[in-house]
Amino acid sequence: MDMRRIVAVLTEEAEQQIHDKVWVLAPSERALALETEAGLRNVVGPPDVQEALPQIDRLEHLRETLAVLAISLARTHGRLAWFLSGAINALEPILRWRALPADRGGTFGTVFASPEEYTQAEEAVRQLQECLALIAAK
Repeated sequence: MDMRRIVAVLTEEAEQQIHDKVWVLAPSERALALETEAGLRNVVGPPDVQEALPQIDRLEHLRETLAVLAISLARTHGRLAWFLSGAINALEPILRWRALPADRGGTFGTVFASPEEYTQAEEAVRQLQECLALIAAK
């Protein structure tokens, strides 16, 4: 399953839980969701901006999204933590990507990602931004 689909499933579940009042957001959860959304937005910009960057910079930005999510995850518990954990899991393939050639020796299992994979990952991050903004607004 691609990253965008995994994020879509997470978003659907979050929306359903909020709608059904299974997940009643505390003010602190709303604030952290908004802060996380802003952090992701600061790292991954609009498609035209991201696609103009060299792949090494795109990879750096995508790795930074994982850092934003991990820091937020460390600051919460319960359903928001579970949602953030799912988001990190969805973006996990980014951890195996590399942008530099391996002149000699191994690469520790890393691989080059295609331009389409970068675009897919960036779109998944934008979906997360939208979902976190929605969570913050509830």
